[in-house]
Amino acid sequence: MGTLICNDNRIDKEIQRRILARSRTYSAAIDFLKSRLLPRTTKILLYKTLIRPVVTYGAETWTMTKKEEALLIFERKILRRIYGPKNENGEWKSRTDSELEEISKGENIVKWIKGQRISWLGHLEGMEEGRTPKKIFKQQLEGTRRRGRPRKRWKEQVEGDLQVLGVRRRREIVTDRNTWKNIVQQAKAHSGL
Repeated sequence: MGTLICNDNRIDKEIQRRILARSRTYSAAIDFLKSRLLPRTTKILLYKTLIRPVVTYGAETWTMTKKEEALLIFERKILRRIYGPKNENGEWKSRTDSELEEISKGENIVKWIKGQRISWLGHLEGMEEGRTPKKIFKQQLEGTRRRGRPRKRWKEQVEGDLQVLGVRRRREIVTDRNTWKNIVQQAKAHSGL
């Protein structure tokens, strides 16, 4: 399906590929993002429907570290292009990260990816027992890990995100789709994620 898989479970190369793909999509959409004829809401909608999916393709399965969360830099660049500089006392200044966070109401690409991972967890929990993704999800790994601080596994990261959201008894909650959808929506704008 076009996703780069490494034997050491690192996704930094995949993210670099996604950012390169983003550059091509961004270049194609730059005229729309610069246009003074389109309102900002339309530009945000273009970003969320055209550019963000290219970058986050397959992100439901990513295990992210702080390094990979550099995707925020990419998103802020686009948001600065959409919202433009602001005029303070006759001087034009670029918008700060906190201003962009306030404008976007706390939603960003990393939180969106975490929400997608929680959504994928809901799909996994609801699958029939014989399906391959469910078998892999439930399988216990054998052997020991290397010395030092080990990288978190996907399951550990998603469970940590659910803990931050205050979700307990996820296996019971997953059966109610509307409740699970609300949890996914909360994750996409939660300040702690």
